[in-house]
Amino acid sequence: MIIDIHTHTFPDKIAAKTVEALSRVSHSRPFSDGSNAGLIKNMRRCGIDRSVILPVATAPRQVSHVNDAAAAVNEKFRADGLFSFGCIHPDHPDFRAELARVKDLGLKGIKIHPVYQGAEIDSPKFLRIIERAAELDLIVITHAGLDIGYPGEVCCSPRMCRRVVDEIGPFRFVLAHMGGWRNWDEVPEYLADTGVYLDTAFSTGSIVPLDDGHYRPEDLPMMDHAEFLRLYEAFGPDRILFGTDSPWSSPEESLEFMRSLPIPAADLEKILGGNAAALLG
Repeated sequence: MIIDIHTHTFPDKIAAKTVEALSRVSHSRPFSDGSNAGLIKNMRRCGIDRSVILPVATAPRQVSHVNDAAAAVNEKFRADGLFSFGCIHPDHPDFRAELARVKDLGLKGIKIHPVYQGAEIDSPKFLRIIERAAELDLIVITHAGLDIGYPGEVCCSPRMCRRVVDEIGPFRFVLAHMGGWRNWDEVPEYLADTGVYLDTAFSTGSIVPLDDGHYRPEDLPMMDHAEFLRLYEAFGPDRILFGTDSPWSSPEESLEFMRSLPIPAADLEKILGGNAAALLG
């Protein structure tokens, strides 16, 4: 089974406009129209069995609506292999009750995005949210490292994530983009001896740019085999989860990269789906 732990979709009425706007901000090419149907089409073409959708609330007022929509996605698209997480915002006035509602809705976890949400992950705002999520045994997936749309701004570095783990204690914590996008040198130093998971989303191969001249050729490469294997050796095969960041990476190329790694077949099977299946239950 192949499970993509990191995807994004949007309601049909806004999907095209949202993806177009995000594409302009990031100067990168999307590989889907951002709809649930578009994601399902890519999954079927590539042989991906399940995809986890990770919604992000950029304002507190969006949270309850997004969580209701996530539960509706799970009801409507379960047979198609889609499964949505919930969300929370660090400024939500009643985050404790809303996280309990996320649990009651049957959502397995939450996605947070410190850059988009305007707070550092080791700030008191996020620590109280993560502590509550850990009490409820919710998985917490966070954007980690730099963000392609916010050059130079880091609100979730490996060092910050280490402070979170030290403060909260063990909980199910997934750091997207191999622990910290473009902060990869720091990831083993601060996090290898913790229990955190890394996902592979938008970390391998190269950025596929728009034809607008924004990027220099040297800006495009992301992790190569040697860089990936360095983290694989530090974290082992049991704490790495396959993700594409759909619609922002080609699922075919993401799978091709993973299958071209010189690692045992059993380890590849864990990374492509076994680890996620165990984490998600």
